[in-house]
Amino acid sequence: MKNSRLSGSMLTLLLLALSFVGSFGRSPEGKSPIYRTLAIDYAKVKGPLNTQFKACVGAGRANEGLRADWQQQLAMVRKDCGFQYIRMHGLLSDDMGVYREDRKGNPEYNFQYIDVLYDFILSIGMKPFVELGFMPYALASGKETIFWWRGNVTPPKDYEKWKALIRNLTRHFMERYGAEEVKSWYFEVWNEPNLSPGFWSSTQEDYFKLYRYAAEAIKSVHPDFRVGGPATAGAAWVPEMIRFCSENKLPLDFISTHTYGVKQGYLDEFGSRGTVLDKDEQSISGDMKRSRRQIQESAMPGLELHYTEWSASYTPSDPIHDSYHEAAFILQKIKQTGDAVNSMSYWTFTDIFEEAGPRFTPFHGGFGLLNYQSIKKPAYYAYVFLNRLGSVELENSDPASYATKNEKGEMQLLFWDFTHTHPGDSVNNQAYYIRDLPSASKGTASLRLKGIPKGSYRLKLYKVGYKSNDPYATYLAMQRPAQLAKAQVEQIQKENDGSPLSVENLTIGSEGTLDREVAVKENDLFLLELQKR
Repeated sequence: MKNSRLSGSMLTLLLLALSFVGSFGRSPEGKSPIYRTLAIDYAKVKGPLNTQFKACVGAGRANEGLRADWQQQLAMVRKDCGFQYIRMHGLLSDDMGVYREDRKGNPEYNFQYIDVLYDFILSIGMKPFVELGFMPYALASGKETIFWWRGNVTPPKDYEKWKALIRNLTRHFMERYGAEEVKSWYFEVWNEPNLSPGFWSSTQEDYFKLYRYAAEAIKSVHPDFRVGGPATAGAAWVPEMIRFCSENKLPLDFISTHTYGVKQGYLDEFGSRGTVLDKDEQSISGDMKRSRRQIQESAMPGLELHYTEWSASYTPSDPIHDSYHEAAFILQKIKQTGDAVNSMSYWTFTDIFEEAGPRFTPFHGGFGLLNYQSIKKPAYYAYVFLNRLGSVELENSDPASYATKNEKGEMQLLFWDFTHTHPGDSVNNQAYYIRDLPSASKGTASLRLKGIPKGSYRLKLYKVGYKSNDPYATYLAMQRPAQLAKAQVEQIQKENDGSPLSVENLTIGSEGTLDREVAVKENDLFLLELQKR
């Protein structure tokens, strides 16, 4: 049996190689028509690559960050995807043990759990994007909570005590990590206060009051520490936030807000209302560009803009997050947005996310790039591919691709197809993306590269698409077991491990050209790496 398995593996490699020659080599007989051409000149430089896509990533809540598996996953994501900051809810919630009062009502502070979390984040080369929320119960004015873990969403009973908490927390950060380090952080006040009831039990006016006290507290510790908001859902309150701070001479170093690619609602942790992927070609990117225009037309035109949450869907019960369609969606929206934002923080890096409580199946439409068992979803590979791009972007007229080169002079070409296949309002995402969805052919992409320095190279081709680094398809083939055995996890990981589709050694002569053709199906991603050897 061992020899039989070995023969099967060798046959698989042979078939892949033959497929590579047919789809990525010289033009075969009967090939699909060329539907797009990517003509790239190695010598024509556009400028430094904008890497706002990996500036920040999201996570569920702070207490989840104390788990060993969460920390292991974040370290892997940091290494493979290059994210620089991480943002999460619940830093001040009671499960982090931050605040209580003695019998006389005097505040007592405890930052031990936060220290464990932030020490780890910094140890792997990341930084916290500090979200200030939710309200500690002993400081809260009411009992309204949100989610399974009961984050308190009421205003403080005493704004001076709220201010003192934020001042003491900020001072603690400065004393523990140093002023220069904390200067590089961002302090964001609350989360989605425009969703009331929901994340905030009160009014816009009360949110602005909450912001005023928090911002004054942070700046009282160090004037160069950065504070902003309003962290709203649906790109809301941007002009109002700027006007409030401008008129009241309050500090505001950045705007933060959120957007998602579905057409209805902004709070549905169980996915019970049903979501529909928006057919608008400018979903996500349209919101981001509009926010940038609102800033430019305001009294503070130079503010940074951070979208601290974004994804195809706002619910952690949407199967599009597990689908290969999500990967192409991510690349399409990042490319469309361009330099309109300083960061667009994907929500989230992991399915270890408990707004609706612990989930009972390995693929449940969770937000994460990784599922509970550290299985890498297609969305994960979208960020891996982006992180492998070089630091110098080349001129390129194709709207669904990046062409780059790195400090070694090696070339990278990332290109994709995003096709909106969702049938529309008659079917929810929860009923559509959970199916087996084979992709149709789009045709042949013609790659025409020139100006490449002569030499010996290794050409690698990576792919994500239907049944290619598509673990959900493997899971479907297993008949969707509610729980995965260890061997099943290993099988899914092995069949979707991100290995190159093919590797070719070649020599570039004095002509400096490389021509190839690639068969492309709907929502395919390809990364071509031309490495020196």
